[in-house]
Amino acid sequence: MNESETFKACSLCGVAWPTREAFLEDPALTLIGYQVNFDELKLGLFLFNHTCKNTLSVRAGDFWDLYDGPVFRERATGGEECPEYCLHQEELSTCPARCECAFVREILQVIKNWPKKASA
Repeated sequence: MNESETFKACSLCGVAWPTREAFLEDPALTLIGYQVNFDELKLGLFLFNHTCKNTLSVRAGDFWDLYDGPVFRERATGGEECPEYCLHQEELSTCPARCECAFVREILQVIKNWPKKASA
C-alpha cells in the first residue's frame, strides 16, 4: 500500500489505515486531545493514542465534513462566555460559547462516539 492509498499510518509500529472510517472504527485508537490553531482552524490537530504507545496527530480539516451545523464567525476566546476549552488540549467537551471554534468541539464528539469495530 503506498502513501496515496493511506489515510494515516503509525510511525512507530507501521499499522496503516486505508480510510478515515477504518481509522475511526479501530478500537486500538483513542481520541485524547485537540491542539487548536487559532489562525487556521483546519490546521488544528486531533490527537489519538494507539495501543503501541504512540500518539498520532491528524489535522482537524480531515474531519471537517463530519459537522453540518452552524459555524459562528467570531471567536469568543477570552470573553465571558468562553470556558477556554481550546486552551487545554486534553479537554474534549462541547463548548457552550457562540464561538467560531465551537463547531470543532462538536466534531470531537462525533469522533468520540464513532462506533468501534469489535476486537478480533
